[in-house]
Amino acid sequence: MAVPAKPVMVAGLLALMMVCVPAAGARTEYLLQDTLKSILVVSFGLAAAWVYFWPRVQGSLRVRLHGVLVLPVMLMLYALGSMVWSHTYLGGVEAVRWFVFSLLTLVGMNSLTHQRMMWTQKRVELLAWGVHLGAVAASLWGALQFWFDWSFFAQGPSPASTFVNRNFLAEFVVCTLPWSVWLLTRLHDKTSVYLQTFALGLNVVVLMMTGTRSALVGLVVLMVVLPMLVVVYRRYAVSSGWHPRHVIGLVAVFALTIFALGRLPTINHALIHDFGHGTAIDRAGSRSLSVARANEYRSGSFAVRTLMWQATTRMIAAHPVAGVGAGAWEVQIPLYQTASLLETDYYAHNEPLQLLAEYGLTGGLFLLLLLGYLCRSTYTTLAARSLQARREAPQRAFILSSLGVLLLVSLAGFPWRMAGTGALFALGLAVLAGSDLRIHTRRQTFRSGVWGGPLTWCWCWRCRRPDAMAVLSGLAVVTGVAIYVAQQAIECEAQLVAATRIAMSISASGVPNDPMWAEHKSKMLQQVYAGIRINPHYRKITPIVADSLASWGDWPNAVRVWQSVLASRPNVVILQANVARGLLYAGDVAGATTYLDRALRIQPDAPTLPSLQVLLWSRTGHLQQALAQAQTLLASGVIDADLVQVAYTLGLRQNRPDVAIRALTLGIQTWPNRAVDGWIKLGDIYSQAQAHDPAKATHAYQQALQTVDPAYRQWVLDKIPASYRAQME
Repeated sequence: MAVPAKPVMVAGLLALMMVCVPAAGARTEYLLQDTLKSILVVSFGLAAAWVYFWPRVQGSLRVRLHGVLVLPVMLMLYALGSMVWSHTYLGGVEAVRWFVFSLLTLVGMNSLTHQRMMWTQKRVELLAWGVHLGAVAASLWGALQFWFDWSFFAQGPSPASTFVNRNFLAEFVVCTLPWSVWLLTRLHDKTSVYLQTFALGLNVVVLMMTGTRSALVGLVVLMVVLPMLVVVYRRYAVSSGWHPRHVIGLVAVFALTIFALGRLPTINHALIHDFGHGTAIDRAGSRSLSVARANEYRSGSFAVRTLMWQATTRMIAAHPVAGVGAGAWEVQIPLYQTASLLETDYYAHNEPLQLLAEYGLTGGLFLLLLLGYLCRSTYTTLAARSLQARREAPQRAFILSSLGVLLLVSLAGFPWRMAGTGALFALGLAVLAGSDLRIHTRRQTFRSGVWGGPLTWCWCWRCRRPDAMAVLSGLAVVTGVAIYVAQQAIECEAQLVAATRIAMSISASGVPNDPMWAEHKSKMLQQVYAGIRINPHYRKITPIVADSLASWGDWPNAVRVWQSVLASRPNVVILQANVARGLLYAGDVAGATTYLDRALRIQPDAPTLPSLQVLLWSRTGHLQQALAQAQTLLASGVIDADLVQVAYTLGLRQNRPDVAIRALTLGIQTWPNRAVDGWIKLGDIYSQAQAHDPAKATHAYQQALQTVDPAYRQWVLDKIPASYRAQME
């Protein structure tokens, strides 16, 4: 005997997931926002699977399957296979991502379908309410950040709500708009329709606050498509008795909401610093107009992304069949970059291109089948013939528009990899697949077997008690692993972020080598090594600590941390160069030469390598050659910390104070927050015989005292020669 299903509970869990994921955020930096959101998606997805399969241990269940499941499963299997020959850790991460995607799609399509259309609509409405309320909550947090500089959630570029980056917020919100508009057609009471319209207007205003251009383009497209869908499917709207004045009032509420809220100015200090006082409308307008500026295509973000896309295209051409391996784009991309772009990001900012680069023909097949399925679904929706298909058409049309705008923003970002938009992607496909299942059920007795077209095949699997027990056993293992991984991720990020915060505090003091920091440095090293032991593949945070260590002169620990990252990302030129510098300062010339040679083989024109070559020559006795190259680099505008330091040292050793002065002056101009040491050294040069100039020496020492934190004024005074110190006190 078949056990009654509990699809409403499953649909409720999925709806609650779509509320919590965008609405919840970490208050501190010790847990990254998308890590929290990923944990929530996995938790709700597994909970939904448990609720769906648990009652089946008492009887059989017909689990409905759809051809769309092949898409994520295909990528998951490829990712598992690529763990053998490509990057094991990143391949595993990709396999987990596509497993969760597959699980959400499977559970979603089975929980959002019922033989009676009325019950199906209720379940999809429940999910749509979850999507809408989650978007409203995230938009509310973003609006508070924009209008009142509300800093409740830890984040990067504001207003990011709970998403750490405003682009992530914009990509999510624009994809939820079709769900919200579809809900408008499902409301009975006209007052509720007006309230929903106001909430929809708030979401649009927050989207404008972000200034994300790809999302704004998507918004423009939806402003055309969604009203057309409302008009075409108006007879399926639940609320009745609409008159022209009602429609005019509805449009007026939407327009007035955008105009009124969109004209409220920001008091967010970061936004004012970057863009000046402005409103959401101003922000959207200025960002939209920026696409017409020539410098946007020479040095702006579009220029940088174009270079990344070109490098990714070269990667695809080099590995057209097998790809470079799931998740391995960031490992291999340095091999295909030019000197004008040096490891600026971890993603290609174009999902189709990155998929082709990593998955090869498998990724191409995925894209071809996905586009084919969406095109076929669009055709069958617009040309619906049967009564069941016509009833399904409004819901399908709005979900298709959501998936369409998701594909649009995917051309300039990586929303598939973010927890919120990734879950929305999976559930959108689940709703479409569930609709296909219902349409085909009308033509079939729904016994075991396969039916449907080549892109919409359906299959009924009779899940008996042994099958259910096997599924639940697998879920138990996956749940245990998920709990362990979540705990490790939280611990790892807490350790690494805490170490980074200490490192930044020490560097900001201006006197990182003061003995008072000894205890803090010891704690910082314990934390960073603890994080590395948990996850040695964490490239995003760990190098920040190493860079700080190097700036303090702690080269052994800096090299150790950099090497831990290089073990996972061996082609990153900047890390190769950093290790070479560290080994040089530690006296290991042979090791430094090895790393420099590796870097030169990867990117011989990388801008950081000439200064490293100067440093190597200076350490191996080729002083004249090093000095000449340093002068050439400084004259051509090549500035980095090591070049400034080695040019200063060479200038003193070769009796060329002009070179030393030039290097220190450029260093002070480039890094004014670290200028104290430069001013002291300038004063020392001008106070000595080779460049004797008491007036300039006095000025330099005075600048050092004016620049340093008052708490460290005495430390600077002790560095000033006695003959000048009396003039300073």
